[in-house]
Parts: sequence; structure tokens; C-alpha cells
Amino acid sequence: MAKHSSVSIRNGEAMNGYFDDDGIIRTGTLITTSAHIMTVVIGSGVLSLAWCLAQLGWIIGVLILASFAFITWYACLLLTDCYRSPDPVSGNRNYNYMQAVKVNLGGFKYKLCALAQYTMQVGVSMGYIITSAISMAAVKRSNCFHKHGHNIGCHTLNNTYVLIFACIEIVLSQIPNFHKLALVSIVATIMSFAYAGIGFALSVAKVVGGTSAETSLTGKAVGPDLTSKEKMWIAFSAVGDIAFAYAFSLVLIEIQDTLKPSPPENKVMKKSCTIGIGGSSLIYMLCGVLGYLAFGNDSSGNYLTGFGFYEPFWLVDIGNICVVIHLLGSFQVVIQPFFAFVESCCREKWPGCKFIEKEYIIGKYSINLLRLTWRTTYVILAATVAMMFPFFNNFIGLIGSATYWPLTIYFPIEMYISRAKIQTGSFTWIWLRLLAFICLIVALLALAGCIRGLYFSVSSFELFRSVS
Repeated sequence: MAKHSSVSIRNGEAMNGYFDDDGIIRTGTLITTSAHIMTVVIGSGVLSLAWCLAQLGWIIGVLILASFAFITWYACLLLTDCYRSPDPVSGNRNYNYMQAVKVNLGGFKYKLCALAQYTMQVGVSMGYIITSAISMAAVKRSNCFHKHGHNIGCHTLNNTYVLIFACIEIVLSQIPNFHKLALVSIVATIMSFAYAGIGFALSVAKVVGGTSAETSLTGKAVGPDLTSKEKMWIAFSAVGDIAFAYAFSLVLIEIQDTLKPSPPENKVMKKSCTIGIGGSSLIYMLCGVLGYLAFGNDSSGNYLTGFGFYEPFWLVDIGNICVVIHLLGSFQVVIQPFFAFVESCCREKWPGCKFIEKEYIIGKYSINLLRLTWRTTYVILAATVAMMFPFFNNFIGLIGSATYWPLTIYFPIEMYISRAKIQTGSFTWIWLRLLAFICLIVALLALAGCIRGLYFSVSSFELFRSVS
């Protein structure tokens, strides 16, 4: 099962690469893995960080943003050494996150990991559909505002845009595995820099133009429109948004499995994590800080789709188009492990079945009937759910808050303690346990805030009525 989770060699693929000791071609480099990381880490959520700072204020907001960057980076360094077991350089490969957990921690925790990982992957993929549809609708609204004025609602249903995104993903989902996603990730990374740069530039223009809003050390002030209790719950949700922005560990092992065996994969991956998380954090900090300076305590959840900017409308349009292109790639990077898991299970259950294993060559492309039908069906179902529930982004926040701690913090730390045989009661053991406990408390508070937000969303939703 493990080997099927990676790419198998068919139809002369070896002509383009080098066979590793397990009969698999790997061509990944520091550049491609760094691009994969930034593709997953930098999402359209970067444009909501100004809102997060508005809820938390300068002191706590910046501190939490920096803390999560450091904690995620540190946990990922621990996780990179779990790609091979028992030795991180010469041991046997673990082809995915779940296999690493199974080898290092045993079957029970392996099942818990599977539940958390695949729930998060499915949920995030659906959230990407909704977010992309909102960005596409924002392009139409931006042109409407430019033509008719800012006082017109210019509202539109998102369903058409969900279908457009789904049709494109049906085609992209035929990319067989991570090893073939390098170009997609590079393009998506460029797009993420583009729309983050646009948000950065527009924020700078607003600040320099002297139209920036009021900010404060503690964020939005308690008053007639905001009770202290409401502020507390919203602050918890903001912490959850920041934590979820760094939740990419679930695909780190799969990304590492694309690397060439020399130099050692864990050493290259540590550099990739430093580059990917460092670059992402820099963008997060710039966009969050400048966005908060520009819009102050009234910052919207996303200042491209929430229209913190109206003009120049064409630049806002370009920013939203870049968001869509980026999420097209991010969808694939996030969901590929789930695709591979289902297809691997099918191969084990029905070995030798032509429908499952036979590859049909059409020009330069390889078509597999299981891959075509199963992945197309998944995209259709995901798009249907995204259209049915307009509050789905709140549900994604709930999933993110619930799975960030086990996938990004708990399992990497537990695997490191087990693999490195850290002595109970030692300084390292105490430090790692304390880190895991603090992150658990933060995750639970964020989860509580998301549950409250979901409750209010459910109370007023209508099926198939997602409106921008």
C-alpha cells in the first residue's frame, strides 16, 4: 500500500528521470519543494490577516502571527526526519504522513491521524471552491461598482463560479500525483506573490494617501456595538484563522517524497521549510500589518473580495484572478494524498483489475479509468456541497481548528520523541510537552470561537444560496 501512494513507473517514464532504490522516479529539488510549500501555506487567507489584527490589536496580533510561524517551522523540522525510519538518512521510506505515524507511533494513532488528515483535506478542498467562487464573483462586482457607483449592491450568486472552478479541477485532477505537480505549484506560487503584492501595494497607497483608519494596541474597542464577550469570541476565531493559515504539515511527507535521494531528503526539506515558511510569513506580516494600517479596526475579512479597495478596479480584478489561479493549484496539492489513498485501497482490494490499473496512452497523456471516474466524481460532489452550504467557510475554520493541533503539533512531536528516544523528564522532553500543551489550549480556544460562529451561520443559511 505504501508504495502505491507514490508514483509508479509506467510506459517509459524512466526515460525522463532516475530510478531510486524502490523503483520510483523522483526529480524534486529545493526549488520545487519550496514552491509546493508556499502553494499550500499562502492562501487567500493572507488577505484576511488585517481583519485578524483588527480583532487582536498590534501587540497580541503580531505576537501570535510570529509565534505560529516559528512553531510551525520548528514542528516541520521535526517532521522532516520522519520521512525515513528508523534512520532519517538511510532508513526505509515513509511515503506519506499516515505511514510515518504508523511506523513511529503504532496502529491506533495511525487511525486517528487518518481521520484528522483526510477530514481536513476534504474540508479544505471544498473551502477552496467557495473561496475561488467568491473571488470570481468579486471581479464581476468590481466592474459593476466601477460602472454604477459604490452604493449599488451588485450582488450575485456564486453557483455559476463554483461550476466553472469545478470544471477546471476535473481536468487538473487527472494529473496523477505529486511528482507531476511541480509546474502547477510554481505557477500557483507566482500567483500568490502577485495577489499578495497587489494587496500590499494598495494598502501602501492608502496609507501614503493619508486615508488610513484608526488602529490600536488592543484592536477593535469594546462599546455599544461590541460587548466584551463578543470581542473575546471573535478574538478566538481570529487566532484560529492565523493557526489555520500555517496548517500544511499534512502534505509535508508527500512533498518530501518527490525529492531526489541525493543530497539527503531531510536536509533539503529542512531548507525548503525554512524558505517556504519564511517567505510565507514575510508576506503574511507585510499584508497583515499594512492592511491593518490602511483599514484599521474596521478591516473586512478579505479586502479584495470585501472591497476594502474599489479603485483602480482593474488592479482589484487582477488580484482576484490571481487568487483563483492560485487556489486551482492549491486544491491539487492538498487533495492529491486523499486521491492516492483511495486509489491505493482499490488496487489492494481488486489486484489485477484492468479498470483500476490499466493506463491508456493518448499522445503525451496517460488516462486511467479509475482515476478519471473517481476524481471527477469527487470534484462534482465537493462542488455540490460547496453550493449547498453558503456558510461552509465557517465549517472549514472549524475543521482547521480541530485538526491543526494533532497534525501540525502533536504527531510531529510524538514521532520525534519516539524516533529519537527522548528520555522522559529530560529538558527536551519537558520543552516539547509544554509546547504541545500550550498549542492545545490555543487550538481549543480557537475551536470554541469557530463553533460559535458556525452556530450563528447555520441559523440563517439557505441551501444553494451562496451570495457575494
